[in-house]
Amino acid sequence: MSKKGGKQAETGRKVHVPCKRAKVEASCPSSPMNYESPDSVFESLIFPIEQEKFFKEYWEQKPLLIQRDDPSVAAYYQSLFQLMDLKELSSQGFYYGRDLNICRCVNGKKKVLNKDGKVNYMQLKRDFDQKKATIQFHQPQRFKDELWRIQEKLECYFGSLVGSNVYITPPGSQGLPPHYDDVEVFILQLEGEKHWRLYKPTVHLAREYNVESEDRIGNPTHEFILKPGDLLYFPRGTIHQADTPLGGSYSTHVTISTYQNNSWGDFLLDAIPGLVFDTAKEDVALRTSIPRQLLMVDIADSTRRLSSFLRSLADQLENTKELRSSDMKKDFIMNRLPPFLGNSPDPLAPGGKLPKLDSKIRLRFKDHAIITVEPDQENSDERRKEMAYVYHSLKNRRERHMMGNEDDDTNEEGISETHGLRFPLSYMDALKQIWRSATVAVKELSLKSDAEKQNLVLSLWTECLIETGETVQGLHNVHAAQGPNTRSSCVQESAGIPLKSAHHLRAETRLEEENKLFCFFSFQLV
Repeated sequence: MSKKGGKQAETGRKVHVPCKRAKVEASCPSSPMNYESPDSVFESLIFPIEQEKFFKEYWEQKPLLIQRDDPSVAAYYQSLFQLMDLKELSSQGFYYGRDLNICRCVNGKKKVLNKDGKVNYMQLKRDFDQKKATIQFHQPQRFKDELWRIQEKLECYFGSLVGSNVYITPPGSQGLPPHYDDVEVFILQLEGEKHWRLYKPTVHLAREYNVESEDRIGNPTHEFILKPGDLLYFPRGTIHQADTPLGGSYSTHVTISTYQNNSWGDFLLDAIPGLVFDTAKEDVALRTSIPRQLLMVDIADSTRRLSSFLRSLADQLENTKELRSSDMKKDFIMNRLPPFLGNSPDPLAPGGKLPKLDSKIRLRFKDHAIITVEPDQENSDERRKEMAYVYHSLKNRRERHMMGNEDDDTNEEGISETHGLRFPLSYMDALKQIWRSATVAVKELSLKSDAEKQNLVLSLWTECLIETGETVQGLHNVHAAQGPNTRSSCVQESAGIPLKSAHHLRAETRLEEENKLFCFFSFQLV
């Protein structure tokens, strides 16, 4: 049997224990999620805890339990996902392993009861009822609009991928053994009740998932029951287990998770190679050869020299205005959810009228686009010149979110696709102007010729990244629901820019006057 004896969840308004138990009375807003901005979404998610207090006292430090007695919040949470949703969704062709697991905790170990191939709902329900198995449904935001809406805003808020899993457990059963995760976790209780036990971490802010044995974790530090409308947060590394009490109904909760591989250590691994590369261009010491046979012997003798190089890099970093990210920024944009756009008949189309030299423009979907400097990916020569790249997530496939690369997500060469634009490096200052300004006049862009200015804004406008003049309210603020199978399509034609289709950096155009290349692209990254 599992060990018990942790602190019991109390029902008072204020409890002075490490895991905050905030009692929310019926005065909680009837519409609990405020979609005005990413900030407002997170604020409403953790209500009544203030954001400043949350990050000062709880984030990466200790659990937070918010108990709510508001029927409207409970009803809203229940609408996010229910057991009955699986019956309808399973007709879309779910597969065991890929889309869901069915499992049970037996003698402290996870026993997977998956069948082969496609999921049959009737068989799934029999396993759920008769074998007391937990259903773990992967990434429901692919199918449930409200979860897409929440998680897309949270990805904007955190600047990190946000995934989710739904867990449905029959009464008197437990799906998973005690374990800890490598993600920050937000639990939303949707249906029924769940009995939770949390334990002191053995690895603080863990970088990987791990199962822990009962005899190692000791007594729980916190023990409580989650009810519909309640929220639980705990940091990565927090050991936990949960079961559905006997005598009641089944339990459904959704686990929303973020900040996997998103630490300072990960960022250093990403940024240092670019810093070394750029510094080596100016510092001949970094270009000198390593000692003979260094790779064949213990490198401990070279630590002093390496320490000297690292101190030099630190000095260089102090004077660096821009730190180049190799992969993290691009991976985030490539793999995040597309914007939740509502049910507009043409949800992703160029904004406003065709931009001209006397137009004023503003950036759309700023949270969904980045600008970077990289070697020319079209030119395979050894000495490739640097180009300015704009990556965006407007055409990312919602149904592939957090599912990895599969056959329908790659080209015939097995390489993932991403979306964006490529420009000569001389366009970089003008791009920064657009990114950093609320509005900017086309004629004031930092480019030499009017032709360059017009072609820059025309390419961004055609890719749906900017809007002109007094256009309709930005589509990212539309609150209407979009059908789960709606696929965004950006208008791909504009005056003077013919587009064509090919591998790497497709649909290019030339500035005849300047003979400078920029292009639309849907190119592949290895």
